[in-house]
Amino acid sequence: MRIEIPRESERLGAVQIYGLQRVYELDAGPESPSHPFDHDTVVQRIASEAIYAVQEQMAIVVPVRNERLKLIEGVLVGIPHPCLVIVVSNSPREPVDRHYVEHEAIQNFCKFTRKQVVIVHQKDPVLAEAFRAAGYEEIIDDDGLVRDGKAEGMIMGTLIARMLGRRYVGFVDSDNYLPGAVYEYVREYAAGFVMNNSDYALVRICWHSKPKIVESALFFAKWGRSSVHSNRILNKLLSAYTGFETEVIKTGNAGEHALTVELAMQIAYATGYAVETFHFVHLFERFGGILPDAAHEDMRRKVRICQIESRNPHLHESKGDEHVEDMISASLNTVYHSRLCPEPLKREIENDLTARGALENGAKPAPVRVYPSLAKVDVERFTEVANRVVGIAGPPFPGAEQSGRRQTAV
Repeated sequence: MRIEIPRESERLGAVQIYGLQRVYELDAGPESPSHPFDHDTVVQRIASEAIYAVQEQMAIVVPVRNERLKLIEGVLVGIPHPCLVIVVSNSPREPVDRHYVEHEAIQNFCKFTRKQVVIVHQKDPVLAEAFRAAGYEEIIDDDGLVRDGKAEGMIMGTLIARMLGRRYVGFVDSDNYLPGAVYEYVREYAAGFVMNNSDYALVRICWHSKPKIVESALFFAKWGRSSVHSNRILNKLLSAYTGFETEVIKTGNAGEHALTVELAMQIAYATGYAVETFHFVHLFERFGGILPDAAHEDMRRKVRICQIESRNPHLHESKGDEHVEDMISASLNTVYHSRLCPEPLKREIENDLTARGALENGAKPAPVRVYPSLAKVDVERFTEVANRVVGIAGPPFPGAEQSGRRQTAV
């Protein structure tokens, strides 16, 4: 891949946010004497071997809920073969067992591709038992099972990536119509990690465009409706502490993102549509050096946030205006309830939500549920219990015979 270095960056304590990076070539070829790896140019050439090496250490989590089988298959087609795929399904089991149907389709896909895919159901009682045994009961609902929600699926996928020894974990939505876009995202994750070789790195994708049909023709919109709001508010939050107005944050709602497993285990998670925006807020709170109760040892660890602009258009299932409004409200509520949010910005958020009808006059935004850092999880105990149901479709997983891990999806 050939990708430009960041043109700008902002720093808040130990958090370094790099400006949007543009991709000039999706595949720049292998390393060779005639094409050396560029280290000191404004456009860096990353050899295909370097990207492949990172992908071998990467797990891609695909949260699924009632998606069309063809869409799920298309996403799996786009994920590069070296990556371990973790499908976390929260599809209903009755009256039609959608999870069983997904399982059959994915297992058949693996027969043809020899791709390794872990398949779990979010409501599996054994996984709930694993969370309880590991001391992470916050994720359990009143029925004794893991709560519904995308964030909960992401947490589950992250812990499975950790127990299977992966260094990086990335996330791809299951409603993407373009396998080529998925393929590009995962390559860009890897390129970001090559350029930011750190245990505390986060790579976020900014869509090149989002096609819409306007008057019977395709219109390639630059920004999604929710991104405009979340980016603006996050930049204002950052500016309140740097003293300089900025527009460096372009990926406030980036569902397509990846991070090192070590960083993923250190951060907290918000529920619902707030999960991606909360990454920024929590990193500012924990590593920004502003709050007096932030752990001082964390300030010695530089957190690098890399933002890469994709070249493929992003085309996904349309879920209506209400879905967009819910995303905006959740994102703004996350900033509003942060201990870093200054009063003027709180008033602006209240006015924004009230003007759009998401908040009644005089009312305050409702707080979102926040799960604590996964650092409190006893990974060994989680692994002991979860091994009973974490199955792998595809060729034998290295070390599975020794650990007793099952070889077929469940």
